[in-house]
Amino acid sequence: MNFPKILIAIAIFLIFQLQYRLWFGDGNILQVEEYQQRLNDLKKEVHLKKERNEKLYADVVDLRKGEEAIEERARYELGMIKENETFFQVVE
Repeated sequence: MNFPKILIAIAIFLIFQLQYRLWFGDGNILQVEEYQQRLNDLKKEVHLKKERNEKLYADVVDLRKGEEAIEERARYELGMIKENETFFQVVE
């Protein structure tokens, strides 16, 4: 007669132990959700940085290909003009 009571007590203790670990232990549900959110944020950041790197790589390829990209950058970023060329600045 005592054996079933002991078995039930052990089962209840194990269930309690597992529930405690699930809600309050290391790697609990709240911690997992927090880590998942952090992972999603890091994935977004990586995606943005990959896009930026692709744009920079495209700029590098353009600059290595020919003088047109170099000339364009010199004109817009440094305000340079060619020899015998007239510069007009439009102010809006």
